Amino acid sequence: MAYLHRVVLPSRIKGTVLLESGERQTPPVDWAFLPAGDAAVTRSVKAKGETWVVQVRKGKRLTSLGIWAQEAHIQASQQEAEAKRATPEYGRRREKDLARREAKQEAYVGDFCAEVVSFLDFHLRYENEAKLLGEKITAHATPVGSGTVARTERISITRRAEAAVVAWMRHQTTAYDSMSIARIKGRRRDVRRLLAAKSIEILVDYRQGREVAENCPLKKALL
Repeated sequence: MAYLHRVVLPSRIKGTVLLESGERQTPPVDWAFLPAGDAAVTRSVKAKGETWVVQVRKGKRLTSLGIWAQEAHIQASQQEAEAKRATPEYGRRREKDLARREAKQEAYVGDFCAEVVSFLDFHLRYENEAKLLGEKITAHATPVGSGTVARTERISITRRAEAAVVAWMRHQTTAYDSMSIARIKGRRRDVRRLLAAKSIEILVDYRQGREVAENCPLKKALL
């Protein structure tokens, strides 16, 4: 049976929510709030009856903070989940799932690092530097849940690697983190574009095998 799951906004007043119209509303007295974090319990509660889904917008994405639902449904779903997770079968399946995810992550890390090194395209003279830089960028960009460009599936892994290189160098070889950027629409994007061009310029000497100056910001970042 399909139930209504209304999307609402958080309210500054505890125990209330805001409708899309801006109207403040109080959940029914026999309802309780279930914070986000346990997808299995949330799905189970939604399957039992009507809910209010509390969401906030972060950038271009909507993030769920949790749901309001009948307290009895929440408690029943939590008890069901606990009982299921206590069985030996669940434990064995959980171990297999974790092993599979770890293997998938390990393979992705290797593939991503190879793409980074390929994009760097350093001269053989700087083969060791390319390997070290690839490892540093990969370690920063690929952790699950990091929210970096390396975790998106909207672009190819080749473009992810390129973006990760530019992002890492922006933070490690420029003064971006300490810059005071005016809050003007498009200004931060323009600054990033300028710094990206400078980052690519830094790579030229490494790609062509030329002598690198002692004050090279990338050389310092690799120490």
